[in-house]
Amino acid sequence: MTMRRRVVVTGMGCVTPIGKSVDSMWSAIKQGASGIDTITHFDASNFPTKFAAEVKNFDLADYVPNATRFQHTGLNIRYAIGAAVQAVKQSGVQDTVDPTRFGVYLGAGEGQQDFYLFMRMISLSQKGGEFDMEKFTQYGLKFLNAKEEMEQEPNMPAGHLASLFNAQGPNLNCLTACAASSQAIGEACEIIRQGEADVMLSGGAHSMIHPFGLTGFNLLTALSTNNAHPQQASRPFDRDRDGFVLGEGAAMLVLEELEHAKKRGAQIFGEVAGYGSTADAYRITDIHPEGRGATSCIRLALKDAGLNFDQVDYVNAHGTSTAVNDKVETRAIKQALESSAYETPVSSTKSMMGHLIAAAGSAEAIVCLMAMKDGVLPPTINYENPDPDCDLDYVPNKVREAKIDTTLSNSFGFGGQNVSLIFTTFRG
Repeated sequence: MTMRRRVVVTGMGCVTPIGKSVDSMWSAIKQGASGIDTITHFDASNFPTKFAAEVKNFDLADYVPNATRFQHTGLNIRYAIGAAVQAVKQSGVQDTVDPTRFGVYLGAGEGQQDFYLFMRMISLSQKGGEFDMEKFTQYGLKFLNAKEEMEQEPNMPAGHLASLFNAQGPNLNCLTACAASSQAIGEACEIIRQGEADVMLSGGAHSMIHPFGLTGFNLLTALSTNNAHPQQASRPFDRDRDGFVLGEGAAMLVLEELEHAKKRGAQIFGEVAGYGSTADAYRITDIHPEGRGATSCIRLALKDAGLNFDQVDYVNAHGTSTAVNDKVETRAIKQALESSAYETPVSSTKSMMGHLIAAAGSAEAIVCLMAMKDGVLPPTINYENPDPDCDLDYVPNKVREAKIDTTLSNSFGFGGQNVSLIFTTFRG
């Protein structure tokens, strides 16, 4: 019987609202710091939600020498490049891998349009109170930039990263809402396991903090409207939670076949031991009330890792701070981990960095790896009022030291996508 190729993590990088490197993000998490504040990307003063978790003071020139090359790209691509440069540099893999065996698999969201230009075009296209499509077309051809239009496509971040690192192997992008980057990591792992690549750069990038994005989530009544206290707005599992907080950013991992990593003496941060993926096959914006998809997803990841339900040391929850998600995810964890659920620490780092949408899962994967490395359980901040429907150990408000060898990271997305990843300490 052929042994399954093992996949390890040899590089990490991130650009998030609480830190533009893994070290700075992890330091903020250990301090219980919040990256949530009033929106500055645009004037949101008339929106029901006026705050978000923005990346502050980001300059791509801090990461690449030719930053002007990317001047027509959206924030999602620039964040992706910033995170990927960190991860590839830390791994040291670029000069040692066969380029045809080096691929990219992202869970990256679409770019954003120039909202104000779009509205100006609509305004100029009014004729006697009616919308004039001919004028709108003329203004579009006059004002819109072809490169910027192209850069909106969700496959563009993966294309840029392949070009930047000469990654000539498999190149893919999935956009499965909030599960996207976790799914990308899982599928990239499968590509390596199957022998189709030796190294995969995987993760996610997204920025929806713009008028279209905020409008959509407000219409869905998914966002918190705690405008008076934005840093207390994301409160996963707390009785008084009222919605998630929109975030942005990117997080990238270098995934590598174990023998390839060992041969070049790479530092190994952990092993991708398990991957589970299911669909709720229920409502598009609601998780199944019994948590059937989430439960089976966790069980699949455990089975893939060859682990029992009582071998998980920490769960990084999807933990969005919405009424339904937190209650049902708690139920799913109890169903999947059975008698061990009440002894297993669970926390949501979205309480600090907001919800990075397509990039959420990969950022949380890095949190799991750092938790194992330092033996520190990340907190769920703003946890003040217990909810009878959410009765697990959510590591409230402060970090806790613990021996952590196995972590479970959950990502559940609109559309009913469920992904669970299991990371373990590398034991040789």
